[in-house]
Amino acid sequence: MDKWVCTVCGYVYDPAEGAEGIPPGTPFEELPEDWVCPLCGAGKDSFEKES
Repeated sequence: MDKWVCTVCGYVYDPAEGAEGIPPGTPFEELPEDWVCPLCGAGKDSFEKES
């Protein structure tokens, strides 16, 4: 699964690890639309797929 990087603060969402309240194995595309970066609060639209 692809990792996604917050363009505001550099936080990396790794689907293999999940995030607070998000179970491991959850693809970025399946995160709730109102999910925000756990470090800076930026929305999903501030994330880019890691290359």
